[in-house]
Amino acid sequence: MALIRKINQGLLVLVILTFCLVLYNKYHKALLLEEEPAKEPDSRTPHSSVHTVEESEDDVGEDVIPIIICAAEERMGGTIAAINSIYSNTEANVFFYIIVLRISLGHLSKWIESSELKEIQYKIIEFNPAILEGKVRPDSARPELLQPLNFVRYFIPYLIRNHEKVIYLDDDIIIQGDIQDLYDTVLNPGHAAAFSMDCDLTSTHEMVRSMGMQTTYMGHLDYRKATVRALGINPTTCSFNVGVFIANVTEWKRQQITKQLEKWLVINVEENLYSSALGEGVVTPPMLIVFHNKHTILNPLWHIRHLGWSPDARYSEHFILEAKLLHWNGRFKPWDYPTAHMEFWERWYLPDPTGQFRLVRPDN
Repeated sequence: MALIRKINQGLLVLVILTFCLVLYNKYHKALLLEEEPAKEPDSRTPHSSVHTVEESEDDVGEDVIPIIICAAEERMGGTIAAINSIYSNTEANVFFYIIVLRISLGHLSKWIESSELKEIQYKIIEFNPAILEGKVRPDSARPELLQPLNFVRYFIPYLIRNHEKVIYLDDDIIIQGDIQDLYDTVLNPGHAAAFSMDCDLTSTHEMVRSMGMQTTYMGHLDYRKATVRALGINPTTCSFNVGVFIANVTEWKRQQITKQLEKWLVINVEENLYSSALGEGVVTPPMLIVFHNKHTILNPLWHIRHLGWSPDARYSEHFILEAKLLHWNGRFKPWDYPTAHMEFWERWYLPDPTGQFRLVRPDN
């Protein structure tokens, strides 16, 4: 009996040890998956995905137009309006990759599925902010510009697959043209992206000067710093806007664009080469550096900018009607008040069924 009791005790200990080992392996694997984005820059995935349509990404057709757009909780109405304007003005096969933080997963899904947007093809992707750890310098001038989703555009190849070409859009835009026309833009050989130049439309020059907007590299980078001067970029070189662009994913990977952008984030942490006090934010400068003389230029009408720079920054109604894309870049967003040309934005806005997001207007 004593021998049998010892054998049973030994078996019990073995079962307990096996159970603990299984638990450890599961926990350790989960921890690695969570921490890997911050540790392995060349093999990481800065997101976990949530499929919200029956099709998986592998089932998306070759004729699809993939669009990446973010949905921050406090700006989600902008994302909804942008998507609605795109979907309503094209017959093309559009697929939306909507990037969110975990807190917004349920809110965004309910908003889409409770509105006329329930017919769109889309996938919600959760972005892991851990990938930015140690790479973003604190900025007291405009801390809202440090929102993790602002940096999503750096990680395009890690957010989607099976697409050679994608469109990235900020959430404060409205599309009035057919998105197919923008997507058909031909990128020059060797270029990983196409942007709109800040000095391209003569009709905007007077407003840009009157509002004191920055349209050159000197307005975005601190040329007092030796590292900036060593780039050899003329400070009066026209800058470009990174809120709307087309990316060639193959070239992006080949040129290791993401790695280059991250490098300049880290250098800025160490040397303070730029801040939100210059230009319009901290996301733009690394892209200005990495894509200097290495990008294709978009049709100017596909990016009419500065609508959010001032509530008095008004274009002629005819000019606005001719524009293919309107962008309220700046502090004065179309869902807030005061703002310019809000009527061109409101026609595409769909109210939040949860009541969490509300427009700021004089009557409320």
